[in-house]
Amino acid sequence: MTDDPQVAAARIEVERRRSRLMATAHELQDRLSPKSLARNTWQGAKEKGADLAEDAVDGVRAHPLAATGVVAAITMFLAREPLMDLAGKLVDGAKTKTRKRRKAPQKEKTEAAE
Repeated sequence: MTDDPQVAAARIEVERRRSRLMATAHELQDRLSPKSLARNTWQGAKEKGADLAEDAVDGVRAHPLAATGVVAAITMFLAREPLMDLAGKLVDGAKTKTRKRRKAPQKEKTEAAE
């Protein structure tokens, strides 16, 4: 059974298009694989992080005093508990010194009276 030239050409075209379709399907399968998706997401995150870091550096260069103030405020916020403990100890220490100073002259007065 011989095919007419138009039928043979159509079969060749069908086979060519089927090959292209399968190649496209394999490409899509590769692009949508979890490994590829994770790699692309990680690469995008790295690029975005680098852009943010570059913008932050540019901002600090443009406004160094404001940046220093922001960093100081954040540091104080994060270290508020130890700072409050330290302030309490300083206040307690100052009260103790004041009490000792007040008590010292009274001892001298009693010694002078004897």
